[in-house]
Amino acid sequence: MKTIEAIQEEIVEEFSLFDDWMQRYEYMIDLGKSLPLIAEEYKTDNHIIKGCQSKVWVHAQLEQDKLNFTADSDAIITKGIIAILIRAFSNQHPKDILAANTTFIDEIGLKEHLSPTRANGLVSMIKQIKMYAVAFQTQLN
Repeated sequence: MKTIEAIQEEIVEEFSLFDDWMQRYEYMIDLGKSLPLIAEEYKTDNHIIKGCQSKVWVHAQLEQDKLNFTADSDAIITKGIIAILIRAFSNQHPKDILAANTTFIDEIGLKEHLSPTRANGLVSMIKQIKMYAVAFQTQLN
């Protein structure tokens, strides 16, 4: 199993291959298209992320002491953003998710290239992933 830090480093390296932000946006859109989709039964208000301009649904499930996430969004860029986060944090122990930093987001320059509402949505997505980790970590203790 790769660590969260190793996955984040891979993401930073991948984004560094692109010369400009149009190419990075295209890559994020491609990542969104490959996102493991959330089951329709979880596309409810209980799973929607508050604070996002677009609709973003995230579901977490504990499997062998590791959290696995599925998600979807009604906006292609937002879907790419959640795909990046899920790649970094899925199939990890809740305690590792809670301990992980998100500086890789700054390293790829994502926050500075998002509109203020999308940047707020990004923060809300990270908070929701961490809240799932808190809830499942409590169950494990």
